[in-house]
Amino acid sequence: MKNLPRTETLLVLACAAAAAMLGVSQFTDLFHLTPPGGEALEAVDAADQHGYATLVLAIFALILIVVALAARGEQLAQMAAVAIGVCGLVALLIFLIGDLPDVNNVGTLDDPGQSFIDAEAKPVAGFWLELIGSLVLTVCGAALATMRPDGLSQSDAHGGRTHEPSAAESAPSRLEHTRRG
Repeated sequence: MKNLPRTETLLVLACAAAAAMLGVSQFTDLFHLTPPGGEALEAVDAADQHGYATLVLAIFALILIVVALAARGEQLAQMAAVAIGVCGLVALLIFLIGDLPDVNNVGTLDDPGQSFIDAEAKPVAGFWLELIGSLVLTVCGAALATMRPDGLSQSDAHGGRTHEPSAAESAPSRLEHTRRG
């Protein structure tokens, strides 16, 4: 990581932190089912919502980060970075489709003490960890994938054109002729 430019280093660290957030969100509660004016009666975790999909994506993203850092070829590192962004995008879709519609939903909860209590699904730490982790992984993975490889020469970066002045640009202008004469 010492030979990476500072921007790429920060993007790699942000991707690793985002993948860690996704992994942690798997083991924390997403929602607390709370009756109006009461305390939480039940917790809903990520495994209840979508199995272990976000954990698998987090582990896959961490493996891809290692591949991107250890890759000898620039093309393999670029593909790994794109795959990191795709992991974030899939996690974001899981969040948007699976978790977000359940926020503040009110439904009936069958409690052994009292039957059929209305409860509201209130988001808690795991919900926010999943949201932030998937967003950061998507954005930073995409940014890492679009970083210009260091191996490009100056002429390759500009479509094969060089920045040497043409004959018309290097010739003195009329203004310079009138000043001299």
